[in-house]
Amino acid sequence: MDEDGYITIKDRQKNLIKYKGHSVYPAELEDLLYNHEAIKECGVIGIIDDEGNENIKAFIVLKDEYKGKISEQDIIDWAKKNMGYEKYPRFVEFIDEVPKTTVGKVFHLELKKLEEQKRK
Repeated sequence: MDEDGYITIKDRQKNLIKYKGHSVYPAELEDLLYNHEAIKECGVIGIIDDEGNENIKAFIVLKDEYKGKISEQDIIDWAKKNMGYEKYPRFVEFIDEVPKTTVGKVFHLELKKLEEQKRK
């Protein structure tokens, strides 16, 4: 709450992504992405794209044997074929480690902070 009494929501209670009117759940997409043989870990968040719309981004840790042999576009193409239109990530970024909470779940808020830092 600011000094004028206005409340600003900084994060959703749940990590629901609204993509073109569809409700997309990051945990569901993460489960689907694990079907790709090259993915060791992943985390999915909603981002605001260059057009001001919410979009889907996956942060992915590749298994060692796939590093340098597979591209972000390869993951997007695979997801496009294996997920519904409203679900596949339009953006993919390879990272070294997916941030986790103390109980070992994907720390989506940290992924969002990472994305915000890149946009600055």
